[in-house]
Amino acid sequence: MLRLHNRPRLLEGAYRRSRRILRPFRRWMVPGSKVEIVFVAVERMLKGFIFDCRMCGQCVLHSAGMTCPMNCPKEMRNGPCGGVGADGSCEIVPDMECEWLRAWERSREMRFYGDEILHAQAPLNHRLQGSSAWINDFVGVAGKTPDGWGE
Repeated sequence: MLRLHNRPRLLEGAYRRSRRILRPFRRWMVPGSKVEIVFVAVERMLKGFIFDCRMCGQCVLHSAGMTCPMNCPKEMRNGPCGGVGADGSCEIVPDMECEWLRAWERSREMRFYGDEILHAQAPLNHRLQGSSAWINDFVGVAGKTPDGWGE
């Protein structure tokens, strides 16, 4: 069986192609629309299967080595937290590998977005939970820095 989540370069290519294909249709991508209902269903199914996606609405897979940072027990968008065990385990769930160590290793395999892991991510906007990350990205909601952050 092909384990897609362990193929960051392949996933990065799929992300780039998807972005290129979807870009011309962005005028129909409206948060809260019927189009978003379809996008949410598809994202929940595909990203859930491949990445164990938490549907945060602000997907940074391409900036985290095609690894979902919401799988970190602390939901760290910028990591690691400092509680990484000497063996690379998570301090909260010791049987689990640190999600951010995995993200770092996978980001080193990526061609185009690998260095994005070095950029600080804005805090998660919990109001976007359950919405389409693609639509939020295309309309500029996902990348918007919350008021008061980073000042």
